[in-house]
Amino acid sequence: MDPGTIDAQPRQRLDALARATRIRQVRARLKRRIADGQVSAAEVILLHQWEVASMPVAELLKSQRYWGNERCRRFLTPMRLHENKTIGSMTERQRLALAARLSALTTT
Repeated sequence: MDPGTIDAQPRQRLDALARATRIRQVRARLKRRIADGQVSAAEVILLHQWEVASMPVAELLKSQRYWGNERCRRFLTPMRLHENKTIGSMTERQRLALAARLSALTTT
């Protein structure tokens, strides 16, 4: 084995751990802001950051007050979206439809 690759592995592992920690911190902060009403879930879906690209839609929806598993399921089923669908894998059309439906709920 090349000594250069041996040194690279721990460094890569540490970089990956640091990135994962950053993503968890950003998501936790974002979920708190959603729960406090400072930012809406629709805004997050439309203007998603790279940190939330791999986040499941249901996790984002459940960060809103009074949203649980059943409400998420009932909300997503008519749109034919699965709860485990990640925000980053959604098409622009799905993103717009989901944000419009969430906005309609908050204005009524």
